[in-house]
Amino acid sequence: MNKFTGLLAAILVAGFLIVKLFKAIAESIIDNAAVIGIVLFFAALPFIAYKIYAAMYFSSKKFNNIKESISEHTKNCNDLNQYIEGLKRSYVNIESYNYGSSDIKDTSQYDFKRSEWNNDVRSNQIHNCSSTVCKNAHNQPIKYLCKYFAIEKTEDSLSKFEKTLNDFASVEQGKESIKSELVSILAGISGSIPFLIKEFSEKTLIKELGFQTVDISDAYIPLFTFKYVSAGGNSSSESVIKLNEDNLNLLIHYLNDAIKWRKSVAGQRALMTSKLRTEIKERDSYKCCSCSIGIKDEPHLLLEIDHKIPLSKGGLSTIDNLQTLCWKCNRTKGAKILD
Repeated sequence: MNKFTGLLAAILVAGFLIVKLFKAIAESIIDNAAVIGIVLFFAALPFIAYKIYAAMYFSSKKFNNIKESISEHTKNCNDLNQYIEGLKRSYVNIESYNYGSSDIKDTSQYDFKRSEWNNDVRSNQIHNCSSTVCKNAHNQPIKYLCKYFAIEKTEDSLSKFEKTLNDFASVEQGKESIKSELVSILAGISGSIPFLIKEFSEKTLIKELGFQTVDISDAYIPLFTFKYVSAGGNSSSESVIKLNEDNLNLLIHYLNDAIKWRKSVAGQRALMTSKLRTEIKERDSYKCCSCSIGIKDEPHLLLEIDHKIPLSKGGLSTIDNLQTLCWKCNRTKGAKILD
């Protein structure tokens, strides 16, 4: 591989010099297609040489040995990636009230554009409303989200949103864990990877090592839109509520204030908020209550908050019913009740 690296370097230098030479010739010979073709051919030589070099490297025994040496880490990252992809689909499916539908037709004798009428989009996450409602939704997003998107102020509804917040928070922490773990793994093998591969083929390197693509976007977070279109169809405005971690925390507090508890245990029920998640982890010394592995053992470990008795089986968000679990133990436990 060292001999081939030297050959590649020589080709790169020669290719560069030849390109400079033929470029000078081409500039003095106008409309000479042959010269231009030669210039383009030699300009492509370094690229072709590198592609051959990269293909040979990724199929070499040396690279496969490196890939094998980190296979356990690769599998762990991929398993975590699949786990958080599942958590992204956990949000409560809420939609706007259905007021029916109808067709609208402009029968005026004048040729009005009414451009906004043509931009009308029907969706269960879009509420078409007056300008006043749209403005109020901007000023009081949580209140109007509940009012116009059929969110019942019940304990069952609150529990579902608590679960959504818990899962969404784990998604964000999980993505950070994967990125940090990947950086750590690549740093550990950096000395064994050729400079050119690290410099020009980082994405290919990650893929060839077996790592799955990690979706770091927040496209999974639902958006709820209040949309106003003027009667004349010439102007419009909208207020978009993003049900992210911050808004979920506010929604949970709003529902809590609006509900009269019937199952609360002497005021011990705690709201599953971001603050409570941190408090439970601190109480459990940032260790998994099942396998005892903590962030001191694995700095990039994803820790989650689990209900010992699941909400689906009557459990409550009480301090003594909450525990810290690593994502692997939490995935294994599921909805089971463990001793």
